[in-house]
Amino acid sequence: MLANLIGQVLIIGTGGAVRLTGSGLGCSTWPQCEPGSFVPVIHPDMEFHVFVEYGNRMVGALLGMVGIALVILMTLAVRRLGRAVVLRRMAYAVLAVVILQGIIGGVSVWIDLHPAIVGSHFLISGALVVLSTVLAVRWFEPDSATAPLGSPPLRWWAWATAGLAAVVVVLGVVVTGAGPHSGDDEVGYRFAVDPYLIARAHAGAVWVFLAVLAVTIVVAFRSRPPLPQVRRWGLVLLGITLLQGVIGYVQFFNGLPELLVGIHMIGAALLLIATTRFVLTLRAPIAHSPG
Repeated sequence: MLANLIGQVLIIGTGGAVRLTGSGLGCSTWPQCEPGSFVPVIHPDMEFHVFVEYGNRMVGALLGMVGIALVILMTLAVRRLGRAVVLRRMAYAVLAVVILQGIIGGVSVWIDLHPAIVGSHFLISGALVVLSTVLAVRWFEPDSATAPLGSPPLRWWAWATAGLAAVVVVLGVVVTGAGPHSGDDEVGYRFAVDPYLIARAHAGAVWVFLAVLAVTIVVAFRSRPPLPQVRRWGLVLLGITLLQGVIGYVQFFNGLPELLVGIHMIGAALLLIATTRFVLTLRAPIAHSPG
């Protein structure tokens, strides 16, 4: 479970490296790397881009193997340990989306890194991070039914926070799709929007998200009885959000340096993990009396 979750974050990092180093077309075709070869063809004029792109593909293949192992593990857990069937379903969903991601990556190469396809590639990775987080949390919890935890206002604010996190990530993808990092030095077209305007919209969404999160944390701390896990994960999410905000402003005012943009992408994955984990704290297993 944890290997799968770490792998989903890792491939966001390696995918970002592909994009930020201009290695998106390092391998000229897909599923082969070069016509007639599934691996890079060594020649005197080759550049490092091919190894960056091929390395990302290998991480994707590794994730596929982890997905297969996850399906086998969850199937055995359901059949032999009596674990909940939903765990197996989520494992199959992870594997299916990993395969879909491989196909989308190939399509992005075929159509010369169109920003909409590249952006959807990241968003689906974000969805995989959320799904993998839910699967990991469910694995370490009992399979008993759950009941809502905390007051209705607290749950409302928490779900509002989660919805705004999704808006922030989507706008971040549009910002990147309008910026200079297309994934290849020879690919010039980007989203036909004003990059400064969309960057301001993204920043505005972050501030709204931060405000709603702050209210949610205040409500959590005022809840009685105390909800220590809700408080803890709310503060973790707040810390990640503040760090992401600092990185975002620094990269914006310094011409979007590749290293900071890559760190910001990893931060977005961590933001999704923390948001998902925060929302999942607002439920508790229902204890059943014997007989």
